[in-house]
Amino acid sequence: MKENQALLESYKLEDLSLRNRVVMAPMTRNRADNSDNAPTSLHAEYYKQRSGAGLIITEGSQISERAVGYINTPGIYTNAQVEGWKKVTTAVHEEGGKIFIQLWHCGRMSHPKFHNGEKPLAPSAVNPNAQSFTQDGFEDTVEPKAMSLVEIKETIQEFKKAAQNAKDAGFDGVEIHSSNGYLIHQFFNKNSNTRTDEYGGSIQNRARFFFEVIEAINEVWDETKIGVRLNPSLNDAFGIKATEETIPTFDYIIEKLNAYNLAYLHLSEPFTDVSKIDFLVTEIARHYRPIYKGTLMINSGFDQETGNQIIKEGNADLVSFGKLFISNPDLPKRFEKNADLAEWDEDTFYTPGAKGYTDYPKLKEEPVGE
Repeated sequence: MKENQALLESYKLEDLSLRNRVVMAPMTRNRADNSDNAPTSLHAEYYKQRSGAGLIITEGSQISERAVGYINTPGIYTNAQVEGWKKVTTAVHEEGGKIFIQLWHCGRMSHPKFHNGEKPLAPSAVNPNAQSFTQDGFEDTVEPKAMSLVEIKETIQEFKKAAQNAKDAGFDGVEIHSSNGYLIHQFFNKNSNTRTDEYGGSIQNRARFFFEVIEAINEVWDETKIGVRLNPSLNDAFGIKATEETIPTFDYIIEKLNAYNLAYLHLSEPFTDVSKIDFLVTEIARHYRPIYKGTLMINSGFDQETGNQIIKEGNADLVSFGKLFISNPDLPKRFEKNADLAEWDEDTFYTPGAKGYTDYPKLKEEPVGE
């Protein structure tokens, strides 16, 4: 591959200088296996190893106890968790890296075992018929509790408080997880949101919660330090079934996002084959590039070649990589040297400890003069 790789060019997120356009995507790794669900020195080492990324986006981190949906995932709602994340941000910043935290509420993608036997919260009482990873393994989801207006307002404030905690923990910004079938995405979809009040019905109403979350977080962070994650063509995954209103909904949302000077819009290409579904979009970046005027980040299935290509074509500014970063902690360096990439071990994606987490080696440095 030629030396001038678009992925390796620097990029400016307003006043935040990224050393390259290779972003570490948010990935759940289930290593917060302590009573506080707090990051540890192991997390700090993991993210430090990957600080050569232009930007790191952490694993999804719950904004409150009610937001939990999976075992051993970290939060950002207690002092212990904030202190744990400080270890991470310090380690990354010492290496010259930049790091955002992903703010996460699982909504109905959860289980009563995480909520003292109470049903998880959701826009409506519609079971996603999915699974939640509990202390007893994967278990079927249940019919959730439809959120009251009071609970909706409380949840918006929980996002705001988590955003403040993220600032206190030393993050460079936050990403709002509005994707992959979790709470905010559940509000977007007319199958999971059957409300008849101001948060349901029309596309505008189903997007209302999302924009109120942005507004609340904007009281803590400047717009330029807020990113959002969306997955427009998600279908038959994470409890979400796309409809003929799905793309018009995301068209409306993404057009409206132009009113904010956000850090970036983080989009996913389809997780599954949607080519035979005529009301879904098969090429997300190409569809939304003309609509969204700000920084566009794209994710899902990219490698060195296709990542460089989509930036050169002008259809994205940044590319986020997930599993490649798990097994290649120095991924940008490997791209730079056109080095072989290590294979990941799926068996250790969600297991405790350092194995498959911090034990993937970096490239060996070549001796000077050779």
